[in-house]
Formats: sequence, C-alpha cells, structure tokens
Amino acid sequence: MTEVDRKELNRQRVCRMAVAGVYPAYLQKAQKKGRTKEEVDAILVWLTGYSPEQLQDRLDRRTDFETFFREAPSFPPNAWKITGTVCGVRVEEVEDELMRKIRCLDKLVDELAKGWAMEKILRA
Repeated sequence: MTEVDRKELNRQRVCRMAVAGVYPAYLQKAQKKGRTKEEVDAILVWLTGYSPEQLQDRLDRRTDFETFFREAPSFPPNAWKITGTVCGVRVEEVEDELMRKIRCLDKLVDELAKGWAMEKILRA
C-alpha cells in the first residue's frame, strides 16, 4: 500500500467517525484542566455556526465529521488564522479542507486545555 493510499484510508476513517464519539475525549481533555463543557460547546458553536440546540442534535444523531462540517451553517473567516501543531501536523499546512477544519477543532480544544482565554481561542 502506498503512502497516498494510507492517507486516503485514514481520511475516510476520520470522515466517517461520529463527532459524538470524539466529543467525550474533548470534554475529558478540557475538564482535566479545569475547563467546562460549556466552553467546549462554545468552541464548537463558534467554529460551525450551529446553535447549541443544533449542536446537541448533531451529537445525539451521531453525525459523522464529514456531514457535521458540510452542513455547518458557517465557518468563521478568522478561523483560518488558527495555526500550530496537532499531533505533529501543522494545521495551516493541511490542504484538505475537511481535515483542516477537524484539525482546527482539535487545536482549539488543545488551547482550551492549555488555559488560554476564550477570547483568544475564538480569535476575537
């Protein structure tokens, strides 16, 4: 199997993952550092444009990442200013739009767990 094939298989696996399947890990990471579920939800709402009720509906329906981001009402223009590394991958260098959005979400949760102020996380 080539490197390209491996990357595509990984992409497909991630795209099919339910956001609700990863959400508890986001919560655990944040709460372990004294942050709250409300702050994690605020990040998801800001990044996607979903209302809190719409977000909860997507979690309850176990929406996969591909559908979650494709159906998202909006993606804030300044979200593309999110930079840095997640699992050794530079967010700003991810070419695939969906994978970059997922990495942006991962990065924001990392910033929350590191104690950043919400205003800075949300690029206000």
